[in-house]
Amino acid sequence: MKVTVGNNRFELVWNGQTILDHTEENPMIYVGHGQENVDMYRGNYNISDYVVERRPLKLTKVEEKDGMYLLDFEGMIEAAVKTEDSLCTLDFQKKDDTINRFWFRVAADAEEKCYGCGEQMSYFNLRGRNFPLWTSEPGVGRDKTTYVTWRSDVENKAGGDYYNTNYPQPTYVSTKHYYLHMESTAYADFNFKNETFHELQVWEVPKQIRIEAAPTFVELLEKLSAFFGRQPELPDWVYNGLIIGVQGGNERSFGLLDQTLDKNIKVSGIWCQDWCGKRVTSFGKRLQWDWKYNKEMYPDLPDKIQEIHERGIRFLGYVNPYLVNDGVLYQEGKEKGYFATKADGSDYLVDFGEFYCGVVDLTNPEAYEWFKEVIKKYTLDIGIDGWMADFGEYLPTDDICLYNGESPMIEHNHWPALWAKCNYDAVCESNKLGEVLYFMRAGGIGTQKYCTLLWAGDQSVDFTIHDGLASVICGALSAGMTGCGLTHSDIGGYTSLFGNTRTKELFLRWMEMAMFTPVMRTHEGNRPDTNFQYYEDEDTMDQMARLVDIYTMLKPYTKELVKENSQTGVPVQRPLFLHYEEDAKTYDIQYEYLFGRDMLVAPVYLSEQSEWQVYLPEDQWIHLWTGKEYAGGDITVDAPIGYTPAFYRKDSAYAELFESIREKYGVTR
Repeated sequence: MKVTVGNNRFELVWNGQTILDHTEENPMIYVGHGQENVDMYRGNYNISDYVVERRPLKLTKVEEKDGMYLLDFEGMIEAAVKTEDSLCTLDFQKKDDTINRFWFRVAADAEEKCYGCGEQMSYFNLRGRNFPLWTSEPGVGRDKTTYVTWRSDVENKAGGDYYNTNYPQPTYVSTKHYYLHMESTAYADFNFKNETFHELQVWEVPKQIRIEAAPTFVELLEKLSAFFGRQPELPDWVYNGLIIGVQGGNERSFGLLDQTLDKNIKVSGIWCQDWCGKRVTSFGKRLQWDWKYNKEMYPDLPDKIQEIHERGIRFLGYVNPYLVNDGVLYQEGKEKGYFATKADGSDYLVDFGEFYCGVVDLTNPEAYEWFKEVIKKYTLDIGIDGWMADFGEYLPTDDICLYNGESPMIEHNHWPALWAKCNYDAVCESNKLGEVLYFMRAGGIGTQKYCTLLWAGDQSVDFTIHDGLASVICGALSAGMTGCGLTHSDIGGYTSLFGNTRTKELFLRWMEMAMFTPVMRTHEGNRPDTNFQYYEDEDTMDQMARLVDIYTMLKPYTKELVKENSQTGVPVQRPLFLHYEEDAKTYDIQYEYLFGRDMLVAPVYLSEQSEWQVYLPEDQWIHLWTGKEYAGGDITVDAPIGYTPAFYRKDSAYAELFESIREKYGVTR
């Protein structure tokens, strides 16, 4: 990194490319004052801002001291700039207390592309759009042109848009081979619309902006993940089969397990989200948010867990950081004073859709310890092997008071990482890291090292681009570019509303993609009774047995990819350009991915398709199902259900493994 300073001039250059360029005509920093309006309804946020003042700042003083540059911007902002090899950090200090809006401009060019900003479900390349960064419900439909989105907006303020995400993060990767991270949990909006600059807005003066570069994208992700921390490896049992999502109590859940096994479908785990009891709302089947096993629905659950352990199968449940106000644990927490309150000290209850919950104040060390012990006592100590760690994005921002005194507008985006750490600490202190699997949808700065597995959230049960099968491909790629390289999704989607129901075709297309991800897990969805379920169809179960078997055959390869993610931060599902940097076409592909270095997967994400167009970067590729060789370019292949387009590199060290899959489950060309 090379810095040049002069009369009202600051420039940062790496490898001959300008990253920061401040002049009087084109200032790098703007500051001002604004007044926001935040309306929350069941995890959906309508956020607007009235900017009272915005002004550019001149660089009025430069001092070189102790190997760094001290920059003074009109006495309002000071920045300490340090450079070392390929790293530059700018540490900011606010000198004017009236400032609550900060804009930072980064040099750009028309050809540049950017990726990341957390988990983005609609667009992988961020250029041409702005991305508000605020953890929330992702929305139902997420496309203002669709009926489902319109109905969701009208009835529940829940339609969403392209930028809504459970996992936002003020970090992006540029094709100039640098990443930029803004150290702030305040509301932010990263704008990539201008050809000559990116404008990064945040509702506070950030603590730091960090810019680090590398010659290749692989090396860049290694540096990025070293900074944030890396996900641990998955438990070995995960690769032994499918995690089936079932519910309804002992008889139904364990009966469906036996039914699944009887069809020769390999099962690694049974996930009963209603282990804690259920309640039915207008949205569908929900849970009793009181995190201990329900003795009416699951009598003697610890004994049942032990029984399936002896069969080599694990049991997973569900936990989130809220407690329903008619539950036993809520009363215990309230007596101890462990919930966030209103400003007047009264109870603060969050509406989760026809039931109300207290917010466990994770900023209170005693409350944090108590809830961590709840996880240990009621889940880990009875033998539960994992859980969905849900709802990290719901921290309200209006009249809520937290123990640490921070504004909820600052803590809101921090909450997912704090929730992840609570789960991580409970598992580590029980000496079960590497054995237990919990998966999360919410994320933010620092989530990576505390999250054993990401899941893509609540997709619609359809083929829509912004909220269906396609969206989880884009989400996996963007999360990987933000340092979270282990992710998966609900097979078949989750959200069924307004007549939108899951079909057999959708389920099988999702299933065939899921075998090329780190974890396979089904979900009955929010309305199980009106949506297609695999166990109701003999043909589907026969097809599933084959797909799950392929997943288990891939275990040596997938396990190595997960290890690589843990050691280097290179994600399991990778954009094509990660290993084909010279191929310009790969930079705009968001619905294909490299499954590790040696496999390319192009999932069929639209309905009623029998063949599929695929782009292959120049290499020697073998079609997994037929053995036909390709050198690269645009091709069309047959893609009947069960045979999603997948290819492997001819010179792969795992070629024999891939060939064994074709010999057992391929087709004659």
